[in-house]
Amino acid sequence: MHLTDGAHLPVVVVGGGQAGLATSRHLMAQGLDHLVLEADRVGSEWRNRRWDSFCLVTPNWQCRLPAFPYDGPDPDGFMVRDEIVDYLEAFKRSYDVPLIEGVRATRLEHGFRIATTAGTITADQVVVATGPYQRPRIPRIAERLTVPQLHSSQYKNPDQLPPGEIVVIGTGQSGCQIAEDLHLAGRTVHLATGSAPRVARFYRGLDVVAWLERMGYYRKGIDEFDDVDSVRFRVNHYVTGRDGGRDIDLRKFALEGMRLYGRLIDADQQVLRFADDLAQNLDHADAVSEGIKDTIDAYISAEGIDAPSEPRYQPVWQPSQTPESLSLQGISAVIWSTGFRRDDSWIHVPVFDGRGYPTHRRGVTSVPGLYFIGLPWQHTWGSGRFGGVADDARYVVDRITEQRAGVHWIAGKHRTVA
Repeated sequence: MHLTDGAHLPVVVVGGGQAGLATSRHLMAQGLDHLVLEADRVGSEWRNRRWDSFCLVTPNWQCRLPAFPYDGPDPDGFMVRDEIVDYLEAFKRSYDVPLIEGVRATRLEHGFRIATTAGTITADQVVVATGPYQRPRIPRIAERLTVPQLHSSQYKNPDQLPPGEIVVIGTGQSGCQIAEDLHLAGRTVHLATGSAPRVARFYRGLDVVAWLERMGYYRKGIDEFDDVDSVRFRVNHYVTGRDGGRDIDLRKFALEGMRLYGRLIDADQQVLRFADDLAQNLDHADAVSEGIKDTIDAYISAEGIDAPSEPRYQPVWQPSQTPESLSLQGISAVIWSTGFRRDDSWIHVPVFDGRGYPTHRRGVTSVPGLYFIGLPWQHTWGSGRFGGVADDARYVVDRITEQRAGVHWIAGKHRTVA
């Protein structure tokens, strides 16, 4: 497809990842003419910002784009990067998504005038499906370092890094998995920990994700929590789907030679300095994991489920003292696994709060006709993932259809427009 300068469409979807594709499928089901703009290619985030050994941390059976569930040979396995891209490409082909690749939206103005790298179009309604992982977040402290540095989105494999020891900053999902990747390749890894929690891969006969699915956790809406902001912006639990799935146990890595530190707090050209919170960070991660097991135990008991018993986790290593600093002599690279920030600077419509986060309820903003899709915890845990984005897309498209029929939804309430 090609973009026609000056064209007007009923709906334009900006972003061709899983959120944009799911939205397109529901728009097609409603018979709504629309266009999907993708700055790169379908699945570009998976293609370009994931390392070579990357795989999902949720089982394949949770991949359920609209009317297109995973149907491969390993539903309990974890698709690797290229298989994820293939899944998205197959979805695009199956439904002949009206997609234009290689065209970036550069400005969205009130009245829904959309400037792009291929011309300007207008729309009655716009869905922003650009995802949460847009601009790498690297702290300013990085400017003090003279060793080679890269963000986790630039990491591909151990061989791309020069010989020597590697520092990984951050213990979210990416940081822990990259540290593991380097560790398994025989590299000496120094890992600066943070407050990210962990979760067990399996417990009492099932993947923990399967237990949480049975318990209804993934259907729980954000408005059912007392601490909405805390839930919406919390760091993901670290675990891996590598080699069929397993825990990531930083204590075990320490026994095997990985060097663990507390939170990075200062640096200069020669030295990194850390907080005295390594033991606290490890204990917190373990406590969260064991707390999840508590809820599973309670569910099994309440439902009378015949599940095998399993001994609880016992820490295999304790820090005898917390290293307060690390000389950068002999360090060949620093990897910043410090997350991403949204980049909505191209959107010139007043829908953002004081932190720059889009204000919405289930993706419906206070500006009639403007929607978001694919935000973390937009409505449920799965909102930004393969497991729940289809439900969010259906909800948004239902609101689009209602507005075209004269019903406006604002902040979760609706009114009929004469």
